[in-house]
Amino acid sequence: MTDQPAPNITLPHRRLKLDTLVRLRWLAVGGQSAALLVVYVGLGYSLPAGPAFAMVAMSAWLNIFLKIRWPSAMRLSERAATLQLAYDILQMSGLLLLTGGLGNPFAFLLMAPVMVSATGLSSRYTVVLGVLATVCASFLAVFHFPLPWPDSEDFRLPVIYSVGIWIALVLTLGFMAVYAFRVAEEARQLADALTATELVLAREQHLNALDGLATAAAHELGTPLATIYLVAKELNGEFETGDHRGEDVALIRSQAERCREILKQLNSLSSEEDQTYQRMPVAQLLEDVIDPHRGTGVAIHSTQNGESAEPVGTRNAAIRYGLGNLVENAVDFAKSRVDVSATWDDTTLSISIRDDGPGFSVDILGKIGDPYVSVRGGKSPQGSTGGGLGLGIFIAKTLLERTGAKLLLENQAPPDSGAHVRVSWPRSTFERSVGVDETSF
Repeated sequence: MTDQPAPNITLPHRRLKLDTLVRLRWLAVGGQSAALLVVYVGLGYSLPAGPAFAMVAMSAWLNIFLKIRWPSAMRLSERAATLQLAYDILQMSGLLLLTGGLGNPFAFLLMAPVMVSATGLSSRYTVVLGVLATVCASFLAVFHFPLPWPDSEDFRLPVIYSVGIWIALVLTLGFMAVYAFRVAEEARQLADALTATELVLAREQHLNALDGLATAAAHELGTPLATIYLVAKELNGEFETGDHRGEDVALIRSQAERCREILKQLNSLSSEEDQTYQRMPVAQLLEDVIDPHRGTGVAIHSTQNGESAEPVGTRNAAIRYGLGNLVENAVDFAKSRVDVSATWDDTTLSISIRDDGPGFSVDILGKIGDPYVSVRGGKSPQGSTGGGLGLGIFIAKTLLERTGAKLLLENQAPPDSGAHVRVSWPRSTFERSVGVDETSF
């Protein structure tokens, strides 16, 4: 139940598909060709059409080469994808150089490859492409062919206006890139954390499934074993005393009887009549959650108090894992004491976890539960295994909320110090017969 920092999770979502970049480039080729045809043929404006169409054709040939050379489903490395997007920036800059520089209304398309990078690549490569786009924009602000215009007129933008366009382009590029990267990064972190959650729960479900497999094996082996036992019993009287074959038959019978006892024990593990295993009262739940953290140098105190009979729920991997993560983080940041208490009435069950540590940092109190928010007030104790409030808290929150629980995370009111986490369920939800240990989750 240890938090894992984000770098430890490596998923392929940062690897763009080659087909995605090829399709976007085909879209650019079509748009650039249409714009050149409208301006050069439709409006009859003068421009260096040969070099301009050659640049568009070069992009088309590059796409054809990529489609022939590599499969469409291939996922590019970040470096390869960056090179592809850098080419698109340079190709667009070449067209703008021939058609008016930053005075061309299409100059803002320089941002497109940077936006693609911000949503699909890491910040390092996005910054590289942003710098390249800025350098190209700066070059185009000074060096460029005249903007295509009727032959009788010479259209030139004032210098101050050209500077304004450059500033607007660079600022828009930076703002949009940061915004797109933050939105995409949050989605990536959420996907990473949800994947980690499902992996953790799958492991718990696998352990729980072993019990069902044991029951199935006991059921399937019961019939042939009963037949062996019956035949051995009938053969037992067919041999005279001292006949070694009779001794062998007696051995077979005794071993068959032993196997029957073993299968009976396996079968009892999942028996609906074994309420000690199938059902778990709150006191036992708290003991199972707290026990792994004893002997860490922090005193853990557990109390239970209710106005009615103690709630009894099913064994639930999500509840045990989620509460265990919360207790572990409390132990990591506590100075000397952690209090875990359960209170209930006829309608509600609440479990509270308090520690005497520094509490939650005020600036991240509203963000706790988001993946990779890992800062508490003060420093984590030396040797801590929890790693702070990050992915582990997200997993715990996700699992517990899926069981119908509500979480409240706050700091204790003065003069007390430390964090307070309260997990509450409607009592009927906690006591229902279907749990997260089953495949319905």
